[in-house]
Amino acid sequence: MNLQIKDDLIPGTKLLRSDMGGVTGLEFLSKIFFITDGVMLTQIREISGIDGSTLQNWTKRGWVENSKLKKYDINQVAHILIINMLRSCMQLDRISFLIQYINGRVDDRSDDIIGDAELYDYICKILDRLMTYELCSIGSIRDVIKDETVGYKENIEGARDRLTNALEIIIVAYYATLVKKHSDERLEAIYTGR
Repeated sequence: MNLQIKDDLIPGTKLLRSDMGGVTGLEFLSKIFFITDGVMLTQIREISGIDGSTLQNWTKRGWVENSKLKKYDINQVAHILIINMLRSCMQLDRISFLIQYINGRVDDRSDDIIGDAELYDYICKILDRLMTYELCSIGSIRDVIKDETVGYKENIEGARDRLTNALEIIIVAYYATLVKKHSDERLEAIYTGR
């Protein structure tokens, strides 16, 4: 995978990095939650571009935890953004399986090996670093994952391996999303004569 592809959007959103001061991950989520303890469905739509019926379907299928008093907390929003960033290149049931591999049941935080907001932060930090590389390979992805997760503390045996395996899958899948987006844009330009 020797492509240098940049992403102007915050992963999982339709927001430009430049419009948010270049921040991603927890810094981005902290801006959203700066003056509130939860966000409404309409705000999630504005951030991610996900329509309400899609999110309701994800909740009905058990892929997303129900909102509390019609508000989603920081971990729920991170969870939604992770699904959203992967859904153009992975089947939703595979995304669900991957998230369960990391954190078990969506409605039970006691079996989580990492909070969704922290997972999203790792994803964003890894992507931010990799996008500065001229050449990106599986080896460089693994190196950056290892470097970024050095401070991770296992709460159960084998959690680090599960986390690093899942991060590699997520990062490679997201790169596939970016490659597909690039290809689609090029094809559209040829098709429309632009």
